[in-house]
Amino acid sequence: MDSQKEALQRIISTLANKNDEIQNFVDTLNHTLKGVQENSSNILSELDEEFDSLYSILDEVKESMINCIKQEQARKSQELQSQISQCNNALENSEELLEFATRSLDIKEPEEFSKAARQIKDRVTMASAFRLSLKPKVSDNMTHLMVDFSQERQMLQTLKFLPVPKAPEIDPVECLVADNSVTVAWRMLEEDNKIDHFILEHRKTNFDGLPRVKDERCWEIIDNIKGTEYTLSGLKFDSKYMNFRVRACNKAVAGEYSDPVTLETKALNFNLDNSSSHLNLKVEDTCVEWDPTGGKGQESKMKGKENKGSVHVTSLKKHTRSGTPSPKRTSVGSRPPAVRGSRDRFTGESYTVLGDTAIESGQHYWEVKAQKDCKSYSVGVAYKTLGKFDQLGKTNTSWCIHVNNWLQNTFAAKHNNKVKALDVTVPEKIGVFCDFDGGQLSFYDANSKQLLYSFKTKFTQPVLPGFMVWCGGLSLSTGMQVPSAVRTLQKSENGMTGSASSLNNVVTQ
Repeated sequence: MDSQKEALQRIISTLANKNDEIQNFVDTLNHTLKGVQENSSNILSELDEEFDSLYSILDEVKESMINCIKQEQARKSQELQSQISQCNNALENSEELLEFATRSLDIKEPEEFSKAARQIKDRVTMASAFRLSLKPKVSDNMTHLMVDFSQERQMLQTLKFLPVPKAPEIDPVECLVADNSVTVAWRMLEEDNKIDHFILEHRKTNFDGLPRVKDERCWEIIDNIKGTEYTLSGLKFDSKYMNFRVRACNKAVAGEYSDPVTLETKALNFNLDNSSSHLNLKVEDTCVEWDPTGGKGQESKMKGKENKGSVHVTSLKKHTRSGTPSPKRTSVGSRPPAVRGSRDRFTGESYTVLGDTAIESGQHYWEVKAQKDCKSYSVGVAYKTLGKFDQLGKTNTSWCIHVNNWLQNTFAAKHNNKVKALDVTVPEKIGVFCDFDGGQLSFYDANSKQLLYSFKTKFTQPVLPGFMVWCGGLSLSTGMQVPSAVRTLQKSENGMTGSASSLNNVVTQ
């Protein structure tokens, strides 16, 4: 019966996953169909605009050519009209002179005839008819303004759609996710020497498999990539996966997208738990700062040891934190997390705040940076059972390294109220590596990745990142993968490595 029930549950889970996959595919198809309709409409509008532009250019060229012909016609007409006018004037003068000469032939007096003959000779010498060119200044030929658009017509007949590059192919084997960087590599299935550059698009998601149309972040674009790989560095891995797609571009147009590829980018993400932090700590999501006025006035309200607890609970209600509590988070492991706010608020001299996400398995890494003037702070992990008066490192339920810059400068590892002095310089930023299954908690210089100290133990309960701060502040960096340098160091023995047991013989602080 139980085995049949388990088998049926597996079938139900498989069917639910398949239904979800098909629904996502239907959403993708509908989104694509809508895109086809919208893009077709846009392309048609652009086509109309392009042809209208061609028509406009042809009209302008035609108008310019018509003007040229008309101007040439007007020039030649004016030249010919001028010649005709000159010839008519010359002809009129010549006819008048001819008539005068003809009449002179009838003169009988020799002296008068001689005078007339001399006048005619002088007038003939000066006559415009004898100085007039009888060759037309222009011809009626207009062939120099004729056109032959046969080549242009052939060119117009070859008009076609732009050549579009083929879709590239992302090679998942060549892609690399490491050190909060992602290198994406791709190739062209067919050689295309007209490709000018590539466009890479990426977005974060919490879903494996094909990208989902609904409930997803927008694609982020990286343009003008000249090579066939690109590295995104300095990422915060605050989602389980990232989708990637790429397209090739020539000088004119972008081609089809590649098939999308989903790469895993899982890392530990947590905020500080404002609900249980000490009242003297001002807590935001990834920052904590000492606030000496946070719990002012509480002690004066406590009257007697007997009712101190009830008075304290009442005072917590009256001193609700002004910041908005961090959103609830799930545990890293498979078991459900403790309910936020289910534990007592830290009090007394335990200026402590815990992370809001329990670590129950796996390897995780985060970094902590202290303010320059911070007088005292601790960084480590603790069980959920850490008492409200307990300080980090002073119980067997917490492990930490402690920095003290007040009165005397000390740097030490602490566990179970035992102290191990560390003969290294306090780094600007501390990296914390927690291997829950391997029972190891290591601290590093976050910049150089120098190992500061390592605890060897066996975690019997889920642990929470823990922080103590006095007269100063801390800021966290989460969503980080375990750095490659740290993974390499973990594979070899280090001379500075210690253990929880090694602190047992150290003088208590």
